[in-house]
Order: sequence, then C-alpha cells, then structure tokens
Amino acid sequence: MSFNISLSGLSAMQKALDVTSNNIANVATTGFKSSRAEFADVYTTSVMANGRTTVGSGVQTAVVSQQFAQGAVESTNNTLDLAISGEGFFVMNATDSKENIYTRAGNFEIDEKGNVVSSSGYYLQVYDVNEDGTVKSMSLDSTKNLVIPSKAGSPTMTDKVTSSMNVNAEQSAIENDDKFLENVEKFDPTDSKTYSASTSVVIYDSLGKSHTLSYYYVKTDVDMRDKEELKVAPNTWNMYLFMDGKPVDVADMKNAEGETTQKAIRTKYTDNGTTYPINCAQVTFDEYGKKPEWVPSYIRTVALGNVKDDDTCAKILEDGADQNQTITIDNTLTQFAEQFSVTQLSQDGSTVGQLTGLDVNGKGLVCATYSNGTSVNIGMVAMATFANNQGLSKIGDTCWKESLSSGEAVPSRAGVGTTGTIKSSALESSNVDLSASLVQLIMAQRNYQANSKSLEASSNIMQTILNVS
Repeated sequence: MSFNISLSGLSAMQKALDVTSNNIANVATTGFKSSRAEFADVYTTSVMANGRTTVGSGVQTAVVSQQFAQGAVESTNNTLDLAISGEGFFVMNATDSKENIYTRAGNFEIDEKGNVVSSSGYYLQVYDVNEDGTVKSMSLDSTKNLVIPSKAGSPTMTDKVTSSMNVNAEQSAIENDDKFLENVEKFDPTDSKTYSASTSVVIYDSLGKSHTLSYYYVKTDVDMRDKEELKVAPNTWNMYLFMDGKPVDVADMKNAEGETTQKAIRTKYTDNGTTYPINCAQVTFDEYGKKPEWVPSYIRTVALGNVKDDDTCAKILEDGADQNQTITIDNTLTQFAEQFSVTQLSQDGSTVGQLTGLDVNGKGLVCATYSNGTSVNIGMVAMATFANNQGLSKIGDTCWKESLSSGEAVPSRAGVGTTGTIKSSALESSNVDLSASLVQLIMAQRNYQANSKSLEASSNIMQTILNVS
C-alpha cells in the first residue's frame, strides 16, 4: 500500500514540476496564461471498514487550472499590435473552418491578401460597421475577416469647389480711359503685374486625374455687361478661370431657380502677345465690401471637354474622361481693406487613394486613411467573454476554444460591460511570475525528493521482511 501512496506522490510532484516548467518556458510568450496544478487526496473505504483507522491512498492531480490574471501591457511600434486591458478575448477563425478561436495574444500582421492574421495564421474577426462606425450586428455568426484594402474606392470627379476669399479694397483699378478695354485685355495669367490676386485648387476628372484650377482677380471698377456703353462701377472685379494653364469659360450666372441673373462677361486675355476671347465673371461689391444679394454665389464653368467654334474655351480633358464635366464654384467673396486672403478652398472630388495609415481606437474601431484624404471605417474588433474562463480548452499557440465547462462565447465590444478596452501599439505580456515560479519549482523538487525517501523507506521495510524469512 505504501508503495502506491509514494508512487502517487511522485506522479503528482512530477505533474507540478511539468506545470511550473511550462510556465517558466513561456515567461516571454505574448498573451500566455500560466497554469497551476491542483491536487486532491485519494481516500477509499468500504461499508465494513473502520473509518477512524482508515489511511488515505495517496494523492491525485485534480486539475491543471488556467490562471487568467491580467499580464503587463507593453508598448510597441506596430499599430496592429493589440492588447486587451481587462476581460475578454479576441475572436479569430481558422483558414478552413468557421469554428471560432479565442486568444489574448494580439500580435497581428497583414498577409499578402490584406487579411489581418495572427502569428499562427488565424484570421482576426470584426463586426461590420456603418459609415459612422456604429456596429450593424453584434453577433459572432455575422463577423468577418478584417481585410485592409490597399486602395480606397473609385475616382470621384469634382463637381463643386467651395471657397471663401477676400480681395483687397485698396487695390488699384485698371486705368479708366479711352483704352480701358485694351488695358483689360492685357490680362495675362503668366504675368503677375496684369492681375490683382490669384489662387488655385486641385480638382479631379472622372478618371481620377488631377488638374489645377486657378482663379485670377482683376479690379476694373467698370461695369462691362454692355460693351457699347461702359459704366463706372466702383468695387467691381473680373474673375477669370484657368485649368492647367488653359482658359475656361464661365457660364451665365443663375439663381437657385435656374433663372439667369447675370450674363458672363465677354472679354479677352493675352498669351505671348496674342489676345484670345474668354468669358469671365464680374462681381460688384456694395459699400460694405459684400456682394449684393441679387448676385449669386455660384459660378459655373462650361463643359471642360468641349471646344466652342470660336475657340473661346480650350479643351481641358482627355478623350477618355467625361467630356461634359462642369465645375460649380460656391465662392463666398468679400472686399475689405486688407490683403488678399483665402480662408477656405476645398473640392468634393477624389482620386484612387493608397493606404497611408491605420488606426485602432480603444473601442476596437479600425479606421484606414488613404492618400486621397479619405478615411474608411473598416470594422470593429470582435470580442467575446465566457462565464468560466478556466473551462476553456487549450489548443496551443496561445489560443483556446469554448467547451461545456466554459459555456458559450458571449459577443461583446471593447469597453462594454466587463469587457476591457483595446490598446493599439501594445501587447499583453505573459502573466507568469518568474520569481514565484522558481520558488514553486524548488518546492516541487523537495516534495519529489521527500516522496522518493518514502518510497525508499517502504523498499527497505520490504527487504527486511524478506530477510527474516
């Protein structure tokens, strides 16, 4: 009997040594959770046995329990390194299975197809989200692989440019004499002495190709709507549009109802000593430096791919692009006694964007930014909690699967309820206490030696009995 008791003790201590050694071996494993060998005594008896004198039958390993204490969170330089500060697990899928796998190790990377995967090749799962980042459906059955697109969408041609500027009220006007029209027509976009102010904005055609739209302002102080009868009109400016250095005709100005409120001004410009026809816009400010209410803010170009018979407008767009593209300019313009300034200049078009950055916030929302200035919410990192973490089944690679003991996985999000927050550019270290593990190793070794002595004593007693016979 004593032999079996001693052998059970040796077996138990061997298990303790194995568990402690495994903990020490994984002291540097990201997301590793230590284990603890727990033992129970073996006590057998029968109906007729005397319970007061019955001796136990040794020891057995009751369970090797997992310890899910929080590991230290250490910072890294990789955005896709994710650490959970609190309860919960990342949800992953295997390549050939829809069965969910759970982990605390957040050292993820992007594979050749743009999938975010763990070091073991499991796919990180996310909830699908709306444009504003809200979750569409928080169910583990509706999660999807997190895929980072290297490019963002299709090109969007510019339809509208929004600008806000001030032209200098103290700017000198073109001389108002008999050669007024001749002086106006000396405007040359390549000669800064022939205009008062200018600025430009990049716009895009239907193929995503960029073009530079330039504004030029010339103070005339003359109403040019009737070329036969020019009228003095203080605070009047001509606005010319050029794209990629080529003239663009301004269409007639209309109000919100589509009614023509002001005809485009027919004039000319100079290029290398030669004058060419062009349609520009004309704006007359009131005595407070603002445009009268009857003057619309919107200025519209003619079709950028069409060439008029009189060559007023040059062909801007290549044949492959939408030839009928027009640009509407919502121009908030003032004339105050201060230098020319631009307070807003933006447009609604975009080209195809290349991935330039990735961000994961504390709630697990993954946002990708692209070179065309767009930001796309790709998904929200799926998380799960369990009624009994210690009941999870280990499968290696710092991963677990649910079991009957753990209960079913409960879908959750970072920062909701008891689920911890997600920290990007950080990893959770192993929760193994190396000093404590070394002490446990010594204790298990001593206990093993003690059980060996007990076995040796039993052997000596048996040998003595044999010698008597």
